[in-house]
Amino acid sequence: MATVLDLNTPRPRHPEKAHRPDSPPPRKPDWIRVKAPVSPGYGETHRIMRENGLHTVCEEAGCPNIGECWEKKHATFMIMGDTCTRACAFCNVKTGLPGALDAGEPVMSARRRPSLA
Repeated sequence: MATVLDLNTPRPRHPEKAHRPDSPPPRKPDWIRVKAPVSPGYGETHRIMRENGLHTVCEEAGCPNIGECWEKKHATFMIMGDTCTRACAFCNVKTGLPGALDAGEPVMSARRRPSLA
């Protein structure tokens, strides 16, 4: 059985709210806003991650603070690929069984680069 919704007709309001005027949602405070990651430090960290084929929780989880951390060249690595074996309800990381392991990943993760020191 299929249910058809008419999206052009406004839905009736909840009975307790029907007699109150609509109010716009409150504006978020300035401290909650995050700047887009555009710093040279972020770009360098991003380049290093791509060159070495590394995965980070920062990227996979869509962390809003990635710009701030990567600017300081701080990152949290995911080992064994970009898939997590856990299914935490609050997390945005892809969940499932990991694919084939990359034998070179430990070397790439542990490599000490002067630009990350």
